[in-house]
Amino acid sequence: MTSFYSIINIIVMKNLFLFLTLLVLSVSANAQQNQKSQDSTKTEKLDEVLVNAVRVNADSPITHSNVSKEELAKRNLGQDIPVLLNYLPSVVTTSDAGAGIGYTGIRIRGVSSESTNITINGIPYNDAESLGTFWVNLQDFSSSIENLQVQRGVGTSTNGSGAFGASVNILTDAVSKEASASISNSYGSFNSLRHNVKFSTGLLNDHIELSGRLSKITSDGFIDRASSDLKSYFLQGTYKDDKRLIKALAFGGQEVTYQAWYGVDVFTIDSDRTYNVAGTIMDDAGIITGFYDDQVDNYKQDHYQLHWNERFDNTLSLNIGLNYTNGRGFYEEYIDDYFYTNVFFSDDSQRSFIGLNPITVEGNVVESMDYARRRWLDNNFYVANASLNYKNENLDLVTGGSFSLYEGDHFGEVIWAQYAVSIPKDYRYYFGQGIKRDASGFAKATYQLNEKVSLYGDVQYRHVDYKTTGIDSKRNPFEIDETYNFINPKVGVSINLNEQTNVYASYARANREPSRTDFENSAEVNPEQLNDFELGYRYASKNIKFNANAYLMYYNDQLVLTGAIDDVGAPIRANAGEGYRAGFELEAVIGVTDNFSVQSNATISRNRNLNKGQFLDGNKLGETDIAYSPDVITTSALNYTPIKDLQLSLIGKYVGEQLMNNIGDKASNLEAYSVVDFNLNYEFKPKAIFKSILINGMLNNVLGEEYNANGFDYGGGFYVYYPQARTNFLVGVTLKF
Repeated sequence: MTSFYSIINIIVMKNLFLFLTLLVLSVSANAQQNQKSQDSTKTEKLDEVLVNAVRVNADSPITHSNVSKEELAKRNLGQDIPVLLNYLPSVVTTSDAGAGIGYTGIRIRGVSSESTNITINGIPYNDAESLGTFWVNLQDFSSSIENLQVQRGVGTSTNGSGAFGASVNILTDAVSKEASASISNSYGSFNSLRHNVKFSTGLLNDHIELSGRLSKITSDGFIDRASSDLKSYFLQGTYKDDKRLIKALAFGGQEVTYQAWYGVDVFTIDSDRTYNVAGTIMDDAGIITGFYDDQVDNYKQDHYQLHWNERFDNTLSLNIGLNYTNGRGFYEEYIDDYFYTNVFFSDDSQRSFIGLNPITVEGNVVESMDYARRRWLDNNFYVANASLNYKNENLDLVTGGSFSLYEGDHFGEVIWAQYAVSIPKDYRYYFGQGIKRDASGFAKATYQLNEKVSLYGDVQYRHVDYKTTGIDSKRNPFEIDETYNFINPKVGVSINLNEQTNVYASYARANREPSRTDFENSAEVNPEQLNDFELGYRYASKNIKFNANAYLMYYNDQLVLTGAIDDVGAPIRANAGEGYRAGFELEAVIGVTDNFSVQSNATISRNRNLNKGQFLDGNKLGETDIAYSPDVITTSALNYTPIKDLQLSLIGKYVGEQLMNNIGDKASNLEAYSVVDFNLNYEFKPKAIFKSILINGMLNNVLGEEYNANGFDYGGGFYVYYPQARTNFLVGVTLKF
């Protein structure tokens, strides 16, 4: 099996995109030369079929928010996607480097990345083993997004690991009818730079478009040495006619980021908010003599997608999606013997940890020493999706399925040691391979009962088979052999009271498997279950849009963050028995005048663990607050357009107090914080050379608030925090041809 997939990997990596491009061109060559598109649907609408199976409509009984390309562009100056979504309801974002570039994270309704489903054109993006989303590997990807949809709660059936409280469905650039090109450059605090070039041929012969993007982003980061060096590309070939849309895509890049995931400890945070402990080098007396230059995360990831949509008639269409993803890279770390033994109090510095025997140096037995290591990941991910959509005046039915295969190698290498030791060539002090197969099928339908009432039903079956063997990073044998079968039903009703008002209610059940890290950190871990109840109200008129919804998400065996992290910076979770998240979400957009509007959203919630379980330091979990789940989150924006094409926005964000563990320990709190940002957008159209010139500017944290967006509890009163930058700026210019 391994040799077979190795051959497949070589073939795919070298030839897939060429094959897809040739396929698109061959299909177009077979089309009649004089054929003209009779499709009256706008070009942009054709692309929506790629995500039809995982998205919902505006009046569906699913709580959601849509974000357009134009909305993303207003703040798109090189920061990661989570930061651009920071002002959506119930969203809290984090940044290890403190300025939104590098490793960032997003929590929706307090739900962590491991429980949030991410898809790109309907293809699962979550890492199959960790279940998390590493946004740093989508460098400048917001520049290639047509739109996205954030579903809160369980949402509709999707592909990949189940949505367990939230999902983000991304659609990449739509087909452009007209040829275009643009150059974007931005600069900001902490030497943050972004360079971006995009192009599109427009539709050639009414059928073919080629487009692409190249980007480079660098930043020193707010935290000491938390630098980022990000390079990425995006290439797309499209063929369309009146019944067919074919897209071939290749995108990816490389990130090199200095590690900043250890945070700033409780004893240092007040005196030095930018201190970074990663890469510490000490002498035998415990005096810091420097920091290791190559304490970096170095990872490459390439994605290849093929999408084929065939419209048979006005009622029936078929969509097929294929994907191959290759990821490879490493964490490089300097292990200082004195630091790990006397400061971290870790056995990580012991030479037995890397599987070597003690040696004698000048008559003394040496059992531990300074050394440098690399911890590698090398993985391949194959996906095949298919969905069939039947639609008439009363019924919108979608059936489909997805199959994915993940193969991931984990291994560690010693690349340098303080003393000359005999290390065999290609020696790996730990190693393991994970294989995960994920197959699912679903059927969902919206039935228009009458002019006002529509009914929604959705059921999904999912089969997960996960196996891994080897020796873990602590030199212990490690084996997983688990199989899960999940059934996830959903029902709902939507009622249009009039042309302006809609109400809805829904129930959904979801099941989700543990991650590799969950297995590594717990002798016994169970899948988690969620029952989600949603009740909502929507109102839309010319000048006012208002949404309100109430939710209750009730968990069994919920996997919650304990507050601790493992030795590669991954959050540690554990089953917490029963618990719930209940709250209200409010959204409003009010057009006060033609050039002044107010936007606001608020979440008021209660998030509680109910059952007892074993957690930190032998403490028992009773009825306590769920970690990282603030009771209050609000956002408000004042938008003013003094002249045509100039928009000024003042945006305020408030996040209430959070706890960093689940034992109700108030000492582990992350204090509430308020942040005010200022955003400027101005676009003008010269009479020559450029179609338009767009100027963007952001002044973040205008009031200079000192706040911590994230943190971890190591137990015993030892906490670490992730400080965010005080007042900082980004400014950019985009030249469109």
